[in-house]
Amino acid sequence: MDKNKLIQLIVERLGSDLELAMSAARVAHAASTSDETQPDNKYDTLSLESSYIAQGHANRAQQLRRSLDNYKKLSVRDFSDRQRVAMTALVGIEYEDQTARQLFIGPDAGGLKVLFDHLEVVVVTLESPLCKALLGRQLGEVITLGRENDLEFEIVSLY
Repeated sequence: MDKNKLIQLIVERLGSDLELAMSAARVAHAASTSDETQPDNKYDTLSLESSYIAQGHANRAQQLRRSLDNYKKLSVRDFSDRQRVAMTALVGIEYEDQTARQLFIGPDAGGLKVLFDHLEVVVVTLESPLCKALLGRQLGEVITLGRENDLEFEIVSLY
C-alpha cells in the first residue's frame, strides 16, 4: 500500500480547504468594511459580526496552512505485522458489531476523511482518545476506550 499516495490526497484536500477558507475570509472582510454594513446606530452590528466571521475564516486558513506544511514535511514509514502502532501508521480496526474503519495516524488535521484505494480513511492525531488507545498496540490486539457504552475493537491491519 503506497502511503505516499495517501499523503498526497491529504495534501490536496488540505490545499483545497485552504483556498476555500481564504476566499471566505476575503468575502467576509469585504463585507465588514463595506459602506453598506457600516452601522446606522449603536444597535446595528452587521459590520462587527462580519469582522468576527472574517477573523474566524482567517484563523481556519492559518490552521490549514500549518497542517499543509506538516504533511508536506512528513516522513512516511511502512509497518510490518509485528510492529507497534505509531505516527504515519495506517490502521484497520473492526468493532465488535463488524463495523470496520481505516485510520491514519497523522500530525494534524484530525477528523479529515479521504477516499484511498476505495476505502474511507480518517485522520486521527496524537491528541485524540482513539489515537492514544492505539499507540503502541499491535495487530490482533482488542481495545476499548474505557468509556461506558464503548464498543471494543480489534486492530485487523497495520501498514
